[in-house]
Amino acid sequence: QRLLRERLPREAALPGLRARIEASTGMNRPCAHPSWPALAASIAVTAMVASGSIWVALAPEQADTERDAVVTAHIRSLMAPQPTDVVSTDRHTVKPWFSGRIHEAPRVVDLAKEGFPLVGGRLDVVGLTPVPTLVYRYRNHLISLTAVPAASRANSGPALRTVDGYNVLGWTDDGVAYWALSDIGPRNLENFVQLFRTTPT
Repeated sequence: QRLLRERLPREAALPGLRARIEASTGMNRPCAHPSWPALAASIAVTAMVASGSIWVALAPEQADTERDAVVTAHIRSLMAPQPTDVVSTDRHTVKPWFSGRIHEAPRVVDLAKEGFPLVGGRLDVVGLTPVPTLVYRYRNHLISLTAVPAASRANSGPALRTVDGYNVLGWTDDGVAYWALSDIGPRNLENFVQLFRTTPT
């Protein structure tokens, strides 16, 4: 209720609106007791509208929280002695490293021939949940690619945002929310994401 009040502020009704509604719906006539089917239908409609409004209010906030968390993790990794927990250019080494550390190892692809060699991987924390982050390189720049479990979300295409000087692309594939971020240009990051999504493992 608090979120709805903050994000969906109430607007004042137009003058005369109440009278027009009552006249068009017959509400100014003597009130009859509603039937059970009508009452059930009104409750169902109210529940659907309420749940939809709550989703509208909460979904952007959840995505923003995830995005901010992966940006913070990327910056922290650049300040660390090394940006990865496991260092390897071999996806057959990086993927098994995650086994036993998280519920499911991430999808890892080899993009070295396309100019995005794998550097390694690390564990980050998003919403108190350990999640895998792959690290790729483009020239002298690092790209962090974080995979967050999102079983309830529908697939969505990449959407670009800029946060604290970093370009961030977020999308959802097969129950996983991906976040790719780097200080490289938007077109180069979009090319990386396209290659990652279409290259077979």
